[in-house]
This record gives sequence, C-alpha cells and structure tokens, in this order.
Amino acid sequence: MPKYSTLLISLLLLSACSSAPIEPEAYAGKFKDRFTTSIKGEGIKLFTYQAKVATATDRGIEDPLPHQQRVNRRRQDARSYAIEQERRQDQLDLWGRQVELGLQKTIDMTGYCKDGFIVLNKSISEGRGEVRGECNDGATAEDIEKFSRNY
Repeated sequence: MPKYSTLLISLLLLSACSSAPIEPEAYAGKFKDRFTTSIKGEGIKLFTYQAKVATATDRGIEDPLPHQQRVNRRRQDARSYAIEQERRQDQLDLWGRQVELGLQKTIDMTGYCKDGFIVLNKSISEGRGEVRGECNDGATAEDIEKFSRNY
C-alpha cells in the first residue's frame, strides 16, 4: 500500500508542476549542474552547461529497485500508461525550460558571456540536459585569468 500512495502523491505533484510557472526553488536539492569554460587562442569563448536531476542516492533517499519498477509497469493498464506518457512529455518540456533557466542564471552569475551567447548544440532528455555554446564577445585578459583557473 505505501508504494501506491507514493505513486499517487508523485502523480499529483507532477500534474501540479505542469501548470505552474518555472521557479528555480522547485528544483532545490534535486538538480545538479556543471559549467565548463574553454577560451581558445583567438579569444573565442566556448562553454558547456550540463544539468541533471539528482538521483535518489544523491538526495539520500531510497530508490525503488529496477525489478519492482518493471513489475509495477506490467500491472499498469493501457489508459494510465497513455496518461503517464503525456505527463512525461509535459515534464520533459518543463525540464528543458529549467535547463535553459539554469544556464542563463549561471551565465549571469559568472559573467562569462557579457554580450550574450549562441547555442551551438542542445540535448535535452529525461533528467539530463546539455547545452554547448559560444559567447558573442571575445575574451579579455581578465576573462583569461578568471576562467582558465576557476572553471
């Protein structure tokens, strides 16, 4: 019975999140990100922003066994599976927006791209995201000093 109540609570939370505006606090403690910079000899400033949802182990909670997840999936009827897939797409959209927000906040906090940036490649999947980009501005001597040793 506790498994079903956890599932029900999770579904209620997911449906509530899909209509709410994105707030960084919603992912507090559930989100891990990494910002890597690279300044080329010509002053070209590149970056990679990687984000992922923290695993249950990262958050210090027990994760259900993969076997139990498969058993639960087999017990699920087709209609509830279709609803789950629709919610999963909504969550993927929300996650993609959260990754973009995390990147923008990181750029703002570090001051890495002063004149904005262009996205060279973006990959968003369930629980993971990666954005590679190039700053519109070239590297200054200060940028080279700051970002070659700190990032």
